[in-house]
Amino acid sequence: MGALEMLEKHTYEEYKKWEGRWELIDGVAYAMSPAPVVKHQKVVARVWRELDENLECDECEVYIAPVDWVIDVHNVVQPDVMVSCEELDEDAKYLQKAPAIIVEVLSLATALKDLTTKFHLYERAGVLYYVIINPSTEELEIFKLEDGKYTMVQELQGKGEFHFSWEDCAVTIDFAKVFE
Repeated sequence: MGALEMLEKHTYEEYKKWEGRWELIDGVAYAMSPAPVVKHQKVVARVWRELDENLECDECEVYIAPVDWVIDVHNVVQPDVMVSCEELDEDAKYLQKAPAIIVEVLSLATALKDLTTKFHLYERAGVLYYVIINPSTEELEIFKLEDGKYTMVQELQGKGEFHFSWEDCAVTIDFAKVFE
């Protein structure tokens, strides 16, 4: 029996009762604390703004954490930024369908999880684009889901644009504005 198999597995029903911010990945609870540094939050806000201002699609919305994406009974995450094309009521408590784009901004507390555990979870759950940003080095990697696996489609350092497109939607992010 592996070490992870020995951990208690939790469900979304349990998760809903917890105080504070948590994520649940394959039934394992992850605390979303401590709060990230100020630069992390600035990058998150600027990515959100770039996506929101440039999104060419009436069916999709841009969300900023904390918004739950309930993948299944054992997986609930709160990505930093996501573009979802799921039709939701205004009083919806969470997303259920895979977002088209997820952006995670690394912090000391979450970097390993974002680079490994969430990478594989998002790949498995069908997220089309996964963007990982290191705010300290201003480096970023953009992955696209192709044949069920992520392929790196762009690696940028501090500036540059990337054009995302799917179905009848598109958006371009100018990463120079993200790191201003």
